[in-house]
Amino acid sequence: MSDRSPIDRREFVTACTLTLLAPLLGACASLATHPVPVQGGRVSLRLTEHPALAQPGGVLKILPSGAKDPLYVLALPAGSGGKAEGVREAFAVVSPICTHRGCTVDVQGPTLVCPCHGSTYDREGRVLRGPADRALERHAARVVEGVLEIDLRDVR
Repeated sequence: MSDRSPIDRREFVTACTLTLLAPLLGACASLATHPVPVQGGRVSLRLTEHPALAQPGGVLKILPSGAKDPLYVLALPAGSGGKAEGVREAFAVVSPICTHRGCTVDVQGPTLVCPCHGSTYDREGRVLRGPADRALERHAARVVEGVLEIDLRDVR
């Protein structure tokens, strides 16, 4: 006979809820906002310090100092200029603020989706499905010697 007593309903529901929420909490942690310094209107990110950006579908959420809203730094698919050896050279830096009504879009794999009205954007911020009719704001970015340089003054 077992020494364990049966669990009651509350313990069972709690255990099931925690089991279901654990993967979601991990996903939220991966999109934690990283404060970054701004120097001369630019943000510089050493790619070796942000391994998420070396992954296919990688994303980093940054908050430049003095900014009100964060930015998403998104690794683009390999066909967009990525290199072998795990170092990607193609990135998009977009505002997560939906151009339809100002809600914050969520990164969902290859797309960014607005939870308010369903507008959908590609990883470069272009509208795939409305009601939004304008692309997300995008900042110029380039990789120089392993450092992603984001020009906050160059908004497209």
